[in-house]
Amino acid sequence: MGIPLMKDGEVERLRLAGRAAAGTLAYVASRLAPGITTADIDGWVREDTARRGGRPSQLGYKGFPAAVCTSRNHVVCHGIPRADERVVSGDIINVDVTTCLNGFHGDTSATFLIGEVSDEARHVVDVARRCRDAGIAVVRHGAKLGDIGAAIQELAQKEGCSVVAEFGGHGIGHQMHGPPHVSHVGKKGTGITLRSGMVITIEPMVNLGRAGIRVLPDGWTVVTEDGSLSAQFEHTVLITRDGCEVLTPPPEDFPGA
Repeated sequence: MGIPLMKDGEVERLRLAGRAAAGTLAYVASRLAPGITTADIDGWVREDTARRGGRPSQLGYKGFPAAVCTSRNHVVCHGIPRADERVVSGDIINVDVTTCLNGFHGDTSATFLIGEVSDEARHVVDVARRCRDAGIAVVRHGAKLGDIGAAIQELAQKEGCSVVAEFGGHGIGHQMHGPPHVSHVGKKGTGITLRSGMVITIEPMVNLGRAGIRVLPDGWTVVTEDGSLSAQFEHTVLITRDGCEVLTPPPEDFPGA
């Protein structure tokens, strides 16, 4: 399957979907506090997405039972919200929001610090954010796909962390997940050539310990094999002639992590 190149009208609809997803993520972030449950987060995502005229892309995708992924502490990705999972001070939690609006998808996530966290937790969250930004920084028309993974892997390893290789970013547009697969490990100068009009996600999953992972019996939840903390940040990115455009920019009052 070829990688679509988005035209002007499609890009504008992608911008709207991306901003909607970013707005919902910011809304959730403003409500995060010790004592809430991950099921609360799922409810907030459903409500806020509907208010913005969209629908949660993840709900029902290949049988996924929730509107958002909530991944705490050693959960790498695809954590399923639960009424019996309570967020406590000292946790880190990734909230991954994808919104479908007018037939296009916007995908973004961030990892948040809950209350007073350890220096190790703060470190892995900071590294994950910087890894995402390092990957975005090399994106431009004519670059190679492997440049993204190489930049991310170099930074993570320099900071004493590891990058999950089994999961990565993806093409996005009319589909939530499409080609190409965007690895967050790799070798500079390898892979397909990026072209203006392509839209991808960059979403490195960075572990404080080793890169190994395992999937829990629910078939969705991915955790670190050694029980170490994991953090992730994600943007949807449009490749342009002179670089790229982040289609999921956070609002100015975004509380960050």
